[in-house]
Amino acid sequence: MGRTHNIPASYLILLREDEVLLLQRKNTGFRDGMYSFIAGHVEEGESFTDAVIREAEEEAGVRIRPEDLSAAHIMHRRSDDSVRVDVFFTAREWTGSVENREPHKCGDLSWFPLDALPDNTIPYIREALDHIARSSHYSENGWTA
Repeated sequence: MGRTHNIPASYLILLREDEVLLLQRKNTGFRDGMYSFIAGHVEEGESFTDAVIREAEEEAGVRIRPEDLSAAHIMHRRSDDSVRVDVFFTAREWTGSVENREPHKCGDLSWFPLDALPDNTIPYIREALDHIARSSHYSENGWTA
């Protein structure tokens, strides 16, 4: 059996009191119309932390310092056509005003109560939040027993 190629991605769970910032995917070819977090692939030579800081500014216009991030969950996820390692960070501190900086890829950028996420939230995103609420730092999604 050969080694698998894992695609690394960073996710930002931006929190404001009991609310979370979600964006609605648009024109991406993956789960369009569904809500997710600010997120993106980790690029060559980039750490998970660097990637999530970059994505926060690119997608929402907010600047986050590394010390304001907390690694909250890691998910080893089998997707339709790939295997992924997703690192979810939380942050409650940032500078700048939240704004949709990628309207061609984001149909909505809104705050939602943590206990009332939109019905069209991507299932593994909802699952990650559930794990974080239980202080579970690692999960696997899409693997068969």
